[in-house]
Parts: sequence; C-alpha cells; structure tokens
Amino acid sequence: MRLFLSNDLPVFYLANSWVSRIVDGHLNWYMYWLIILSLFVYSLEVFFPWRKNQPKIRKDFWLDTFYMYFNLFLFPILIFKFAAEKTFNGLSLALESMNMDFLIQNRVGDLPIWLQILLLFLVRDFTHWNVHRLLHRVPFLWNFHKVHHSVKQMGYAAHLRFHWMESVVYNIIQFIPLALLGFTLEQYIGVYIFTILIGHLNHANIKLPLGPLKYIFNNPQMHIWHHAKKLPEGVKYGCNYGLSLSIWDYLFGTAKIPKDGRDIELGFNDEDVFPKGFAKQVTYGFKKGS
Repeated sequence: MRLFLSNDLPVFYLANSWVSRIVDGHLNWYMYWLIILSLFVYSLEVFFPWRKNQPKIRKDFWLDTFYMYFNLFLFPILIFKFAAEKTFNGLSLALESMNMDFLIQNRVGDLPIWLQILLLFLVRDFTHWNVHRLLHRVPFLWNFHKVHHSVKQMGYAAHLRFHWMESVVYNIIQFIPLALLGFTLEQYIGVYIFTILIGHLNHANIKLPLGPLKYIFNNPQMHIWHHAKKLPEGVKYGCNYGLSLSIWDYLFGTAKIPKDGRDIELGFNDEDVFPKGFAKQVTYGFKKGS
C-alpha cells in the first residue's frame, strides 16, 4: 500500500501535512480566518449580550485567548507534527500487514463535491460527539477535559480552552474513518474553519434563536447546560455533547434543556482544588490522584 502526498491527500497524513504548511507559512490565511471569526463573534457579544451583567472582558478572557493560540498553533508546531507522522505511518503499515489495503481504496472522490463536504462534516461531527462522551465517562480522560469545564463565565474564546491531550485523542480517532474515506486536506480545513465559527457561537455570550434548526445545530442556549455545575435531573456524566450538531443528542437521548440556562452556575463539583494557571492546568491530568 502506497500513500502519496498529492492533491488526493489521504487523511493518514493530514495532520502532518497541515502542520507542515503552518510551519512553512503557507497557512497564514488560516490565522486570518481565526482572527476574523473571533472578532465577528466577540462583536456580537459586545453589542448583543445574553448575560448583560457579564463584563465585556470576562473572567479568564486572556487565559482563554492564550489557549486558543496555543491549541491551534503552538501545540501543533511543537508536538503534534511529530506525533501525527509516527501515528498515521504506523496505522497505514498496520493495515498493510493485515492485508486490508482495500479499505484505503474506498474513496469518496466520485461523489459530487458538495456531497463529499457534507459527508466529511457529518462523519467528523459524529465521531467528535462520541469522543466527547468518552471524555466525560472515562476518569482518566475527564481529568484532562476538566480544563474546558473550568470556565466560569462563558464567552467565545472558551471554545478553544482545552487540554492538548484532547487534540491527541480527537485527532487520532477522527482520522481513521476520514482516512478510509479518502477526504483531502483542503476539504478538511474548509470544514474545520466552519466548525470553529459554530463553536465560537456555541460558547458566546449571545442568544441565538434558531427555531426548528435548534434540533440540528448546537447553540448557546443548549450548550450552556453542558457546562452547568449542577447537571439536569437524571444526568450522571453530562449532556448535550454535540460540538457542531445537536441532532446526535436528540437522536440518542442526551439532549437536556430543562429551563432557560442564562444565569446558571458553570463548572464542576471538585473545581475548588483545580489549578487556575495555564502551566498547572496542562499538567494536572498527569498527576497521580488527580
């Protein structure tokens, strides 16, 4: 089995190629998109706040901004490039050794481009929904996910406040189905930018009435309950796991919006012993007894 870095780039090499382009300076436009989307959603927070008594520069605003830069740029450049290359090279060799080369030939390239992108979006989001559930149900992973749930005042930048281990878990799991279907780098990045916008909106201090579309797309009024310190009745591990789409939660019974959650307390039960600074937060999950 031979996988080539070409216009038909398999996603086995997606992370490595993507990060390489960032390092080489060929994805400056990606940073521009992030800045534009962030300024757009922050403007909505400033002019149309849902929680009107929440400060414009909310608690941990600058910490979350650093997390956003670290998780999208510093971490991939410093660490994930090497890890991705080794992981996906190993995965391709494993398929070859098991005589499963035929899987990589199961391509979507013959489908219309709009259908390829839609399929990529759906497969990626459903995979993320399942991974997100694991982050809440597996104690070892939950210790890393606490970083994201340590947010006490919601705002757009809280979207990308997460432990770098989440990037490892999400990407390793998501790249397997995406690679087998053969999506390209350009398609992935286009979908990824769109999901950043949705994630920013879901965490923003705005009210986003979607009408019937709320059963398809995640939204701030739904996602606030995912961050609730006191979970809805009958919920043990969490609810509203959807990242971009809410449809998975409605289909599988994990959607919970018991009331207007505008002013509910955010966090988790043992947050009093959770560290506040970046350095201690990103090492917390590795400490014995955490």
